[in-house]
Amino acid sequence: MPIRARTHIAYALALAAGAAIFANAALAEGTAADAKAMLDKTVAALKADKAKTLAEINAGTNGFLQGDIYPFCFNLSDGINVAVASPNAKQNLGKDIRLNKDATGDAFGERLYAAAKEGQINEVSYKFPKAGADKTPVDKVSFVTAVAGLGCGVGYYK
Repeated sequence: MPIRARTHIAYALALAAGAAIFANAALAEGTAADAKAMLDKTVAALKADKAKTLAEINAGTNGFLQGDIYPFCFNLSDGINVAVASPNAKQNLGKDIRLNKDATGDAFGERLYAAAKEGQINEVSYKFPKAGADKTPVDKVSFVTAVAGLGCGVGYYK
């Protein structure tokens, strides 16, 4: 086989491998460690520039949307959701987080709100649908804290 043909085959194989790796990364579910790291990043960014960070979260830019790991934030004063990176949860913007209930009637929003304590990271378990066509709620755990007048959390699916 001529060297030119082998080169083209090698490029094609490298491209296919890269595409497969990218596809698997896009479908990969985040872990508890990923969620905690994203929460740490969110807190640091909010302390540095609150307005910019909220805009980046809502746009899902600057690394604030990594597969199924993303931050959400709400006002501590009134519970209103002011930022969420997930396109699956945009319907919650402008709504009081304390009113969030899952399909079983569990008022998990009240627990998320209550867990937002400055200097603490608290865990809240609930059910929430993953992004995509299937809207069946599945087990999720969010790490929640308070910073700059906001309650913020990042969750992962169990």
